[in-house]
This record gives sequence, C-alpha cells and structure tokens, in this order.
Amino acid sequence: MSHDLTDPDLRTLLADTLADTPAKGAVICLCAAWCGTCREFEPGFRAAAAQHPQLRFRWLDVEDEADALGDLDIETFPTLVIGLPDGTARFAGPVLPQPGQIGRLLQSLGL
Repeated sequence: MSHDLTDPDLRTLLADTLADTPAKGAVICLCAAWCGTCREFEPGFRAAAAQHPQLRFRWLDVEDEADALGDLDIETFPTLVIGLPDGTARFAGPVLPQPGQIGRLLQSLGL
C-alpha cells in the first residue's frame, strides 16, 4: 500500500532527514530489526547509497525511531520514502527487496 504523498508526517520525515545537508534528495528505508527481509535488503540499500552520493540515504528502524514517523502506519517491509529537500515526497510505499530496485526507482523519478 502506497502512502499519501502529501501527508505532513512524510514532509516532516524528509525535512528532518535532509536538515543540514546539501543532498539533492533523500531515500529513507523504513524497516525493522526483526524483519529478515529487511536484513537481506540492507546490503543492496547500502550499495545504492554508495552509487548515489548526491542523495541522503537513511536506514530507519520503525521501532527504534518511532518518534520520527509521526502517525505514519507502516504495514509492509521494506518501505521506501523518496523525496526532495523541500519536503515533497516523490514515492512512499513498499518495494520488492531486489538489489536493483532502488536504482530503477530513482531513475524513473529523475533522481
């Protein structure tokens, strides 16, 4: 299930992630430490971060950093939030945990 891209909690999450950084956008993975799929996805997420240094990548454990989510309800892992420095969300929803998924998604969004 995708999230409403105009949700104020998404805007806040993006703004907080991009605060004090010159990054052109953010890619936030909402995950959980207990989730095996998330643990398998993490190396690909880290590799995508290395391939896209112009973006700020953030691995956010929904239990450890629950306050950062506001009222966002995350039902499927991994869920990505991709957005711009002004807080505009371009994508917010679950993704297949495949290594090339992030790069393809960023390309389709023009990032």
